[in-house]
Amino acid sequence: MAPDRLKFHATPDMTGARMVLGFSGWMNGGEVSTGTVEALIERLGARHLAEVDSEDFYILNFPGSMEVSSLFRPYVKIEQGLVTTYRGPTNAFFFHAPSRLVLFIGKEPNLRWSEYAECIFTVASRLDVSTIYFVGSVAGLVPHTREPRMYGSVSDARLRGELQQLGVRLSNYEGPASLVTYLTHLAGQRGTDMVSLIAEIPAYVQGKNPRCIESMTRRLAGMLSLPINLDDLRALGDELERRLNAIVQQKPELAQRVRKLEEDYDSEVFDTQMGDLKDWLQQQGIRLD
Repeated sequence: MAPDRLKFHATPDMTGARMVLGFSGWMNGGEVSTGTVEALIERLGARHLAEVDSEDFYILNFPGSMEVSSLFRPYVKIEQGLVTTYRGPTNAFFFHAPSRLVLFIGKEPNLRWSEYAECIFTVASRLDVSTIYFVGSVAGLVPHTREPRMYGSVSDARLRGELQQLGVRLSNYEGPASLVTYLTHLAGQRGTDMVSLIAEIPAYVQGKNPRCIESMTRRLAGMLSLPINLDDLRALGDELERRLNAIVQQKPELAQRVRKLEEDYDSEVFDTQMGDLKDWLQQQGIRLD
């Protein structure tokens, strides 16, 4: 039972709260999912709300090669023969009462999805959460010099209009499901609004991507009217772009590919987001080709 797996550290009184989910694992490229929630926790000074007893949700001893099985194992640190750190999967909730916000960072479970989902919905019910948001990312054909494209999916058709007004494209996908898709499906059945925001980020940039984290955090903060300052994240993103530009310029073939990505990206933005201007220019006899 979900209540038995939850340990609460606070009992805030909130109504009409919003919940934001971030997961490590699938759809966390560039650490956009976990990085966005961490940015909100840090900047809002969110307090620890609850944690999930996670032991039975994960495969820790996965058979196979060391390269594969190591992906499932807990993290450990040994110094001078002494075990100083042992860190297994964690799933924790935080809250910021003035913003009516519940924040969650966890690891996508390998097992018992329904029981894991019940933990999330139990917290949502206890804190009167009206809308659940997930933030994540996927690798795509986006240049590192441009904003990541944003895609969305929803638990109810009436939520699509708000996303489209914010410039978020509606997802079209068929294939293996993630935990987030499962949660969105359940939310629809329960009458809870759920929105997934997925950033399409540069596939050729490895590791944590502060530029994409800043972009997602800024978008979400705008949607939720959160008073946060992202100047430090923006500075980190600018520095990453400068370093990447220097690397790209040293590799002519890569530079050519990036320029092609930029051209395709800019043409698409012009066609889809500046259609009225394009029509007006053509009416004035100004050719665009």
